[in-house]
Amino acid sequence: MRRLNWTTIALIGGLVLLVLVVAYFATRGNDDQDKLTNSRTSMANGATNEKACASKATYDLIKRELFRRAAQLRGSDQAAYDRLSAYAVVRMENPVMESEDQSTHAVNCSGSLSLDLPPGVAVVGGRRTLSSDVDYSVQPAADGSGSVVLLRNADAIITPLATLSRVAQAPPASSAPAEQNGIAPQALSGGAIQTPLPPAAPQTPTARPSSGCANARSRGEIAVCGDSTLAALDRDMSIEYGRAVGVATPEQRDQLRQTAQRFYAYRDRCPDRQCMAAAYAGRVREIRDIIEGRWQAPR
Repeated sequence: MRRLNWTTIALIGGLVLLVLVVAYFATRGNDDQDKLTNSRTSMANGATNEKACASKATYDLIKRELFRRAAQLRGSDQAAYDRLSAYAVVRMENPVMESEDQSTHAVNCSGSLSLDLPPGVAVVGGRRTLSSDVDYSVQPAADGSGSVVLLRNADAIITPLATLSRVAQAPPASSAPAEQNGIAPQALSGGAIQTPLPPAAPQTPTARPSSGCANARSRGEIAVCGDSTLAALDRDMSIEYGRAVGVATPEQRDQLRQTAQRFYAYRDRCPDRQCMAAAYAGRVREIRDIIEGRWQAPR
């Protein structure tokens, strides 16, 4: 009886040991398999995120955002800018994924952006290609409608884009690409975009800025009085200033007056009309920042 008990105990112990060994190797195999699966998943997600930085859909969102912010800076012509956006071409060189925000699923990217304007329009100075190194984030829209782009460091493109105007004569058809963003050039009428953007007029003493030109003395005053585009920007800035003064607090009115003096001094030192146009666009943005509480005094 005693012998039978020891034999039974030995068999039970061997069985338990076998079960433990099988369980150990089974668990170890599952861990390795999970690690392999996680590694593959991470690689797939990384490839998808890098693709988001360089996809055509992302570039189209960037282009629309550039034109939207330029129209906002100009204070008008939103519909015209929306139409022009369809004919412009965005190129991105060296797009790089910088990081990813796990909480918002935002992919942070950077690259060298170039915007080619359609035939028939140009910014102040006659440029039709605008370039800048930019940072941008691609993330899901809050309403689940797709992706949205947050664009940063793009003022070098947005500010001159706010000065868009028609050019007197469009470039020859042979110099334009056969198709831009899937839209054939036949959509252009006579080689120019039919929009309410103001035409680029030759310099003339009949330009009418916000103040009279009879007593124009400084470099900036003379330039504005002799250029219809700069005169239009001066009027727009003056209107924005008047609106701001009407709703400003006493402290904000002081800030508006102090920054106005600095703006005119800067404008008068500008060497060309392109610099002056950029100064006016920056001034409009500064006025809005003061009223909205975002402005900070320079140190």
